Amino acid sequence: MKLRSPLFAPGDSERKAAKAIASDADCVILDLEDSVAAPAKDAAREMTAAIVRANGKASSRGRDLIVRVNPRGTPWYLLDLAAIVPAAPQALLLPKCTSPEELVALDHHLEALETAWGLPIGGIKVIALPTETAASVFQLGRYAGAPRLIAICFGAEDISADLGVSPRKPDGSYPDAIAWTRGATLAAAGAAGILALDTPYPDPRDPAGLLRETQAAVADGFAGKLLIHPDQIAVVNEAFTPDADRIAWAIKVRDAFAANPNAGVLSMDGKMLDRPHLRLAERILAMAG
Repeated sequence: MKLRSPLFAPGDSERKAAKAIASDADCVILDLEDSVAAPAKDAAREMTAAIVRANGKASSRGRDLIVRVNPRGTPWYLLDLAAIVPAAPQALLLPKCTSPEELVALDHHLEALETAWGLPIGGIKVIALPTETAASVFQLGRYAGAPRLIAICFGAEDISADLGVSPRKPDGSYPDAIAWTRGATLAAAGAAGILALDTPYPDPRDPAGLLRETQAAVADGFAGKLLIHPDQIAVVNEAFTPDADRIAWAIKVRDAFAANPNAGVLSMDGKMLDRPHLRLAERILAMAG
């Protein structure tokens, strides 16, 4: 599943979900949490399950669909899982994840439901949002080996609310604690061998600001950027797609190591290459599709 441009769509709006699914976003996140008011949770849950059945990988549409369930500890969490798992989305997004132990619990719940519905055990992957509270940030270094986990997300808006600061300064840069959280997210993803996804840009009417923030995300090592509006897709897809020279370099590095599988260090074009260069090349080629 490619995570360059995951686009949120509210789980209680068939119209917005259909628009997102028909877009050029790499995947769609159907949201049962923030975008759905408490009285609408039950209806949204059933609507989202039907959308996944009609449009997900198990259907003729074959779309990569992710469902953001409500946080563990809320009265809706288990109800979300019970309704959504039978529809077999590609992944679940767990918000307000406080520690790897929450992912262990989620894995147990998913395994029981996958067994009950005759689905492949472990088939539904997990993306976590572990940066929404100040306390959860201090757990970031513990996610290596967490079950089903394929990516973690940096969320500037929620952590800033917990800290009582604005998520961005007037020049678009982050306050110190938010910037620290962003860097810690990247480091945690690297340590766990998974992807890091950048925070949404909050203003879909500001393509210049989106481009600036997305280019910084690419340069710093994020694999994709969460999106809140279809108008943001083209900017993000282009920024995260390596250019021809970058792809050619990555192919050359990959082929050099393939020809010398036991080598730890190689020379190419007069420069020394080691295994981290190979990992970078593989990542570039994955981003290129």
